[in-house]
Amino acid sequence: MVHNAEPDAVDLAILAELQNDARLPNKDLAERLGVAPSTALERVRSLRRRGVITGFRASVDTARLGRPLQALLALRVRPHTSQLVDPLRAFVLGLPETITLFHVAGTEDFLVHVAVADADHLHRLALEKFLTRPEIVHLQTTLIFKTEHQPIQRPSEM
Repeated sequence: MVHNAEPDAVDLAILAELQNDARLPNKDLAERLGVAPSTALERVRSLRRRGVITGFRASVDTARLGRPLQALLALRVRPHTSQLVDPLRAFVLGLPETITLFHVAGTEDFLVHVAVADADHLHRLALEKFLTRPEIVHLQTTLIFKTEHQPIQRPSEM
C-alpha cells in the first residue's frame, strides 16, 4: 500500500489515539478507527517510515519517583558560542533532575524542565549546579503547578 506524505483523516485519527495511549493494540486501534487491522498496521508503519511518528515513550509520574516539584529554569548564556553551548547542553542533559532541554530564541537561551524532591533540592540545584558555571549569566526559576498535554494536530485543524 503506497501512502502519500500528507497526513489524511485516518492518519490524524491514528496519531490522536497513539498520543493518548501508545500501547494501544493494533486490533483496538483499527476498531476505534473503523478500518481493517491490516490497514491500521500499514498506516502506523507508514507514519513511522515517513518520520511523523518518531518514537513511543512511557509517561512517568515524577512524583511517584520522589520528585514531585517541577520547574522551568530559564538560562542566559554569554558568550553564546558553540564552544560554550555544546558542553553546557551535555552538562544539563547529564543531570538526573533534567527532563527536557529547550534551546530557544529570545531573552533567554535555554529552558530546562527539571523535577526535584523539594524546594531545598531545587535551591541547591540552582546554586550549586547551574550558577557555578561561568557561562550562565542569568537564571530565572518558574515553578510548574500542573502539566497538561494535548495531541499534536495538523495546522489546518487549529
